[in-house]
Amino acid sequence: MKLLVIGSGGREHALAWKLSQSPRVRQVFVAPGNAGTALEQGIENIGLTAIPDLVSFAQKEDIALTVVGPEAPLAEGIVDIFRSAGLKIFGPTQKGAQLETSKTFSKAFMQRHGIPTAGYASFDQPSDAHDYIDQKEAPIVIKANGLAAGKGVVVAMTSAEAHEAVDTMLVENKLGEAGSQILIEDYLEGEEASFIVMSDGRNILPLATSQDHKRLLDNDQGPNTGGMGAYSPAQIISPTLHAKIMREVIYPAIQGMAHDGEPYTGFLYAGVMITPQKEVKVLEFNCRMGDPETQPIMLRLKSDLSLLLEHAVNGMLDKIEIEWDRRAALGVIMAAGGYPGIPRKQDVITGLTEIMRHQAATDEFHVFHSGTTFGDQSKNEILTAGGRVLCVTALGENIRLAHQRAYEIADKIHFEGCQMRHDIGYRGMDTHDK
Repeated sequence: MKLLVIGSGGREHALAWKLSQSPRVRQVFVAPGNAGTALEQGIENIGLTAIPDLVSFAQKEDIALTVVGPEAPLAEGIVDIFRSAGLKIFGPTQKGAQLETSKTFSKAFMQRHGIPTAGYASFDQPSDAHDYIDQKEAPIVIKANGLAAGKGVVVAMTSAEAHEAVDTMLVENKLGEAGSQILIEDYLEGEEASFIVMSDGRNILPLATSQDHKRLLDNDQGPNTGGMGAYSPAQIISPTLHAKIMREVIYPAIQGMAHDGEPYTGFLYAGVMITPQKEVKVLEFNCRMGDPETQPIMLRLKSDLSLLLEHAVNGMLDKIEIEWDRRAALGVIMAAGGYPGIPRKQDVITGLTEIMRHQAATDEFHVFHSGTTFGDQSKNEILTAGGRVLCVTALGENIRLAHQRAYEIADKIHFEGCQMRHDIGYRGMDTHDK
């Protein structure tokens, strides 16, 4: 069969790479893909991004199934359009994707269905937002209502930071339409984890747990980013907590969407805060796999992803089980200079050729590309082309060993202005691993 993956980042590289390993899959197309997907055996990039063009391509090439990576096409209604054309696609409808595309929709949904989350208020007038901050005081969280590519959340530890975030979004309009309405949420103490499941509208299949690192710098300092690294499994999610998240968050969300007349199909990502009292609070829902969580999760997945997706689009997730590598996986992001602001581009990446030769012969590690493109073909140049450039991902008997291997590989790759955290996985390194 032939499959199509929509997107151009590290998440899509990891999904396409995993799908291409299936003996059932003849060809994986990625639209538009990146330099990394172009270099993988069995994967081909196509330079299409407009939804009508993607529909035509899927029909012409007899694509058996399409999987959507990023949130933007979901917000545009790609699932509704593909389905109306008789094409199989895995992802939520445009209405279902509101769980991510509108924070106010998501919060109201959680309140309606009894899903635990932080208290909040929404604003579109700066003066009202400033008054609310003065009443509540910091720490406090400011969120853009719409999609802001991972940059719409400010965890303000001081009132001055909170007021500045309000002005950035509502006065200076730096996030555009996404920040024309904001939410101000209560600050939650605890440890975050990523809990991702597949849903066919009725049945739920949980994926391996993971933990992302949002801040740019070591020790969780600096501005929020789209994610500077992730590891799996998340040590904080015990079997008891896993059951609690399924019971209090995932089942109510999937059942709530069905109750509201919009059965949810696709990946559902719950970013959860585990409080010191082991309570669970939902920070956000995303309607797709996380990036960079996908990279370590795919490295640990032993099951055939194409088979899982086929069961999902046919409403049969209750008929399949999922198998994981017992080892831990950890991915570290190598980001461009200037990220998360305006990133440097067109810098030559060195050290990749030798590493890619080695990774072809092993399943122990993989370098997934995010923001990359080709330079001078005669020199086999690969250039930076975005904020997050690469995700170096490795397996290990425990998180410490996965961390060690990933950084050994990352240290052999170089480009001008590279930014990289050196403490990815620190929360998951048990004392006996140190």
